[in-house]
Formats: sequence, C-alpha cells, structure tokens
Amino acid sequence: MRLPIIKHLVEFIEKNDEDWVIETAETLEDLTEAQGLKDEELEVIGELLSNMFGAIEVAKDIKSGTAKKDALNGFMKRVMGSID
Repeated sequence: MRLPIIKHLVEFIEKNDEDWVIETAETLEDLTEAQGLKDEELEVIGELLSNMFGAIEVAKDIKSGTAKKDALNGFMKRVMGSID
C-alpha cells in the first residue's frame, strides 16, 4: 500500500462519492478472473485494490469524525501492525 495513492483516492472520494471507487474495485476484482493475465499484471491489480479498499476505510473514518491526518496515520499503523 502506498500512502500517497490512498490520500489521492480519499480526496477523490471527498470530491465525488465512494461508490465510484467501490464500482472500480469491483471491476478490477472481476478482471482478475480473465484468462491470460500474467502474474505481474495480477500483482498490479492487487496493489490497486489494496489502495482502493484502504482509501474507502480511511474515508469512512473521516466521515465518522476522525481528522484526515489521524485517519490516514491510524490506518497505516493498523496495516503495519498486521504485517508484523
């Protein structure tokens, strides 16, 4: 996951609607079932999906009243904690 991408997607959600990101993620998930995809292509799609779902989670925290910076930092701490 890349914080700059998540921040950008959070800003997109704030300007538009999270439904756009959800529908895009659903499209990418469906695309992973296509035949002939290379491992590298699947990795890129997976990374995009991770960033999209992360941004959706951060946006929900912001909507519930958490400051944007705190929501982003909290999310990244949870991610790093799950890796350890």
